[in-house]
Amino acid sequence: MASHLIQGRTVNLPVRVRDATVCSAMYAVRADAARAVIAYSGLDVAEVLPGKAICTLLFVDYRDGDLDAYHEFGVAFLVRPPGGGGKVGLSDLREAGAFIHWLPVDQSFTLEAGRSMWGFPKELADIDLRLSSPYKRCIVRKDGRLVIDLLLRPGFPVPRPAVPLTAYTHRDGVTRAVPAWMGGRGVTMRPGGALVRLGNHPVAKELSELGLPKRALMSTVVDQAAMSFDAAADL
Repeated sequence: MASHLIQGRTVNLPVRVRDATVCSAMYAVRADAARAVIAYSGLDVAEVLPGKAICTLLFVDYRDGDLDAYHEFGVAFLVRPPGGGGKVGLSDLREAGAFIHWLPVDQSFTLEAGRSMWGFPKELADIDLRLSSPYKRCIVRKDGRLVIDLLLRPGFPVPRPAVPLTAYTHRDGVTRAVPAWMGGRGVTMRPGGALVRLGNHPVAKELSELGLPKRALMSTVVDQAAMSFDAAADL
């Protein structure tokens, strides 16, 4: 079993999350704009439709896990698997992975662990989660500036089997693949269902250049999620 020493603590792999709430909204954005945003990674976006890529905004309340309790926000893009050849279409999205472009958190332990163990682009930010009502809201501020205010409306209950997934990261010039797994209970989904307000931070400007705010393709809430993250592999 691989292990890492983080701030004097030993963390074993795979890292497990036993209880979390995960909220996300998927957007169709211009593939050329998304491709420019993640060009530094060496990966290519999956064009789910001609000229269209998927950008996902997500926020997570980690309540019980090996990296302690913390809040997280993320900007991710659906990408082709390296060396996978042709485009990934709607009929075969399971071949795609998620490239994590921006991942602010509000605790230093998970920041150091995420960076050193997997190369996740974690940085500290002020993340205000409001999850007590059916409406789920996340407000992210960085360096005293508003980045984003994201509100998700309640959806409709759906079954959600546990699924394997691959997260891709890039740090210090190295792109990595991170095998992961996610399951959960209390899953709701709906078309649209998300409201976005952008601030004046550079990340907000980048999102605006992708065409946000706009109508989401789909919004999802997993009230009780469980996850695991295994060792990263350099690409």
